[in-house]
Amino acid sequence: MRIAYVCADPGVPIWGSKGASVHVQEMLRALVRAGHDLTVLTPRPEGTRPADLSAVKVRQLPPAPKGKPAARARKLLAANKELWAILDQSGSDLVYERHALYTFAATEWAASAGVPSVLEVNAPLLREQTEHRTLALADEATAGVYRAMQAATLTTAVTKPVADHAHEMGARDVIVVPNAIDPDRFQAAAPLASQPYTVGFLGSLKRWHGLPTLADAFSQLYHERPETRLLIIGDGPERATIENALNRLNIGNAVEFTGLLPASDVPAALVRLDVGTAPYSAQQDFYFSPLKIYEYMAAGLPVVTSDTGHLREIVNDRVTGLIVPPDDPNALSTTLMRLADDPSLGRRLGEAGRAHVFSEHTWSGTAAKVLARAFANRRAA
Repeated sequence: MRIAYVCADPGVPIWGSKGASVHVQEMLRALVRAGHDLTVLTPRPEGTRPADLSAVKVRQLPPAPKGKPAARARKLLAANKELWAILDQSGSDLVYERHALYTFAATEWAASAGVPSVLEVNAPLLREQTEHRTLALADEATAGVYRAMQAATLTTAVTKPVADHAHEMGARDVIVVPNAIDPDRFQAAAPLASQPYTVGFLGSLKRWHGLPTLADAFSQLYHERPETRLLIIGDGPERATIENALNRLNIGNAVEFTGLLPASDVPAALVRLDVGTAPYSAQQDFYFSPLKIYEYMAAGLPVVTSDTGHLREIVNDRVTGLIVPPDDPNALSTTLMRLADDPSLGRRLGEAGRAHVFSEHTWSGTAAKVLARAFANRRAA
């Protein structure tokens, strides 16, 4: 089947290493493995393409200019015309789109051509743009979201809060499809009980990731057990802040930052850990589907995460991980110490988590489920 994969978001380089880029690549990989013929439409084709995605064709959409938000928004809106023209010549049997602000041509073209479309929604983008950046041309942006969602045959949402947002914006059929893992990338589980005992964090070091809580908790653990180490896998805007906090706590010598790693190197980094943490703060509305938690589980690591948002639906407390109160370094430190003192508990939790994601949360399973639902909807229409 010929699939047009549309990622018009100028913030997502499709061959990059950020979380959104990895998400794109994993879905492309699942679709390629299923035997589909893929063409990606994107304004950001740069980066190093993984070898197993060499057969994916790429068509570049107009790049969005840097500078004033309004000018950027107008350029993105104008790109709908070119996106429609490319799709008109594509002969696509299905359109799969990663939802982006100001883009609506993909699902509307599919509706006009009588082919099914999937709109993948990973966040309430209007709210994110308003709260964290600048929502230029707000009326046009809102109208674009309505148009994209109302035209889609199927809308997938990474969490229930995101699904609720999609329903509010007029989506017809919405299903919750969390993040997933590729079992082939995680053939070796982490050995656990390594020397020294190593606490880990994987992510893009954003403000809401709860890194100050992790720093305080690790400081307590370190002063009880000076042999322990903290490995932070990734990079991002809060790196300097967390490095300063660690140095003020006089524990910087026990911490290693890997910097941003390509997705292919992440499994090997996770093998160095004894526990994976996701200490999210309760200070904002939580609607994410944290890829890090699924990857911790795939690596066979016990997960320690915060009791915020829907995280109890991802981590089964005392079965696949341990849940602690958010923004509470004492509780987090106590839980990390518990795992350090009881390696068998960590192994049991890690094995259960690995079995869970390998059976329930694979990208190939996700792709098959989504495409089957989209075609069923088209037949029922």
